[in-house]
Amino acid sequence: MQSTLYQGLKVSKSNSTKVNDYLVVEAPLQININNEPYTVVMRTPNDDVELVRGLLFAEDIYKKNTDFDFSIVKSELKIASIVNINIANDELGKGYLNKRTLLSISSCGICGKKELSDIQVTGNSLENNLQLRGSQLHDMYATMNKLQNTYKKSGGSHAAAIFSDKSELLSLKEDIGRHNAVDKTIGDLLSKNKLMQANYLLVSGRVSYEIVIKAFIAKIPVIVAVSACSSLAVDFAKEFGICLIGFTRENKMTIYSNTNSINLLAHD
Repeated sequence: MQSTLYQGLKVSKSNSTKVNDYLVVEAPLQININNEPYTVVMRTPNDDVELVRGLLFAEDIYKKNTDFDFSIVKSELKIASIVNINIANDELGKGYLNKRTLLSISSCGICGKKELSDIQVTGNSLENNLQLRGSQLHDMYATMNKLQNTYKKSGGSHAAAIFSDKSELLSLKEDIGRHNAVDKTIGDLLSKNKLMQANYLLVSGRVSYEIVIKAFIAKIPVIVAVSACSSLAVDFAKEFGICLIGFTRENKMTIYSNTNSINLLAHD
């Protein structure tokens, strides 16, 4: 269940009318690892396996291609509220030692990160020789917008979509949280063993540094946002070799980093 009907009062200058509006569902999910609480995320239900897998991948806890043991411990109103992941101790990544002990709300990708050193990411910068026309980029956004069914009903969800170098849609997921939507798409491609095909990450809102890091870890060289990018996102993108594009709408866009890596000026 990703959206649900609520009654409201729609007010205009001339009158007021009771309406039934679809609202995007926001519900907590407690994630246990080996029967021990790890973190709590606020998310839109559905695709919980993909959400958890993408999160554990980004947190350097579990990066294998093989599926893990996922079980629902508790459900409320037919929505999972507690899940448990069984991972052998010798398969747990270093990230497990830095448990996210604070509540991770839907708008915060760094909750639980207590020190500046916790947000450092190391690795070689990404390289790509992609050649993409601006018209192709806007076509990809049109594809994503067309498939945002939860947003069409509720107007309250974010979306993330991953495309191949041939502009083929590989995964699209929606969630009340921007970071959750990205985790779901990455988790989906991990499950399908298609993450190596990922080249373009499109997001429906703004981009902060957390999303840049998620793309870097997943080796996705291009991030495209319909809204703004933060200064730290641009700094990280420059450092990591990621082409970061913002304000992509109405045949316009702003490229903030690695502008020479893609041919985005042509629209034919």
